[in-house]
Amino acid sequence: MARLPAYAPELNPTEYIWGHLKRHALANFCPRDWQHLTDEARRKLRSSQRRISLVRAFWKQAKLSL
Repeated sequence: MARLPAYAPELNPTEYIWGHLKRHALANFCPRDWQHLTDEARRKLRSSQRRISLVRAFWKQAKLSL
């Protein structure tokens, strides 16, 4: 396991996942409450897991080897 610097979002694929979730998957989503937001965010994250090309793109953008 490689250690990342204290703050280096460009090296962290998780930052790209959250960015995609906020800017694309949930961009026009208006939740009724926190639970609705939580459920939809989890559903979108699970569906992103099945998109291998998307996951690979996050890793590639972070310049990390698979």
